[in-house]
Amino acid sequence: MIKPALLMLALLAGPAGAETLRDAVLAAYASNPVLGAARARQEARAEATEQARAGGRLTLAADGAGGYDKFGYGKGVGVGASAQLPIWTGGRVSSAVRAASADVAAGAEGVRDTQGALLETVVSAYATLLYDQQAMRIARADIALLDTQVADSHARFTLGNATRTDVARLEAQRASANATLASVETALAADLARYRAVVGHEPDALAPPAIAPAALPPSRDEARRLALLANPLYRQSQAAADADAARIDQARANGAPSLALGGGYARDYDLAGRTGSGFPVIANAGLMLHVPILTGGLVASQVRQARAEHRAALFDMEAAARDAVRSADAAWAALAGARAQAEANRQSVDAAELALKGVRAEYAFGLRSTLDILVADESLRGAQLALASSESAMLVAQAALLHATGRLDADAFP
Repeated sequence: MIKPALLMLALLAGPAGAETLRDAVLAAYASNPVLGAARARQEARAEATEQARAGGRLTLAADGAGGYDKFGYGKGVGVGASAQLPIWTGGRVSSAVRAASADVAAGAEGVRDTQGALLETVVSAYATLLYDQQAMRIARADIALLDTQVADSHARFTLGNATRTDVARLEAQRASANATLASVETALAADLARYRAVVGHEPDALAPPAIAPAALPPSRDEARRLALLANPLYRQSQAAADADAARIDQARANGAPSLALGGGYARDYDLAGRTGSGFPVIANAGLMLHVPILTGGLVASQVRQARAEHRAALFDMEAAARDAVRSADAAWAALAGARAQAEANRQSVDAAELALKGVRAEYAFGLRSTLDILVADESLRGAQLALASSESAMLVAQAALLHATGRLDADAFP
């Protein structure tokens, strides 16, 4: 396992050999236990369709029995076989198959949502750790700059060109930067634990994504359209409503006649070796008709229950549609805000870098004070941290928008 101190050095070393966001996503896909459990449950759920179809297929069974009759034949055994082929089930099998197929489809959408939620978590953990990496670089650079400035202030103090107050201010600023670095290291340790829990391993270093996902919708209207077309929770609610509609027919079918072709063969054997007509042979074949005449109100109650559940599913579907659009709107707004903040923060960083260079040059000629350098340095550090934070927020907002529009999968990240 990588020690935190070694990881911190690796994070400062640069992107060479660094783990990309796609690497993290693929690792989570392969090893995350929550996703693995969802996939296994879906495999189990998929068997429901085959089980429903079995109700309309030929069945064959064999039976055997043995015993002793003191007053009759003595020791004997009986063997037999029976077969039954449903010819008409009144719609029981077909409606059961439709309901099971819709349940499987709903389950598949549930797995898609689990995948999307997992990838959102992966992106969030990646973005947070990437911010920690950038914050550490900023803090290290700030300390290096202040070390140089403190040494310079000591030299100027010795020459009588600076006061003890100037030196103390810079030393206090350096102590504050050291405290900031310690805070970043603490956050890094916690975020590493979160990353490891989701992805399955600790990275040596992280590489900032080079480009935005190509699957991002170009407008808010397109995001809304995609949400109603591909949002996994909305599609899951649609499939669930289809399953409940099929169960209405399934309930009605419980009161319909059914017809089956059946037959059987049975024979008894005397283990004592005696023969005679006392050991019968039974063979039969024919059509079996079952007509429910009076069910005590059971079928009618089952139909009413199925209809009520279908109405509830339709309400759930409407609620899911509204929530899908809301999620798309919220994610679009968050992404637009993060983009605007990132652009403004980039401009702020450029201006703060230029200002610090100018203040340091003027300080060398005695035109600026130590306080001016501290203010300019603090401004630059704050702008750099704000830029790192907004870029991290952009990654999270992109994942949320892709999830809301049903496009968040491994292929979304280049």
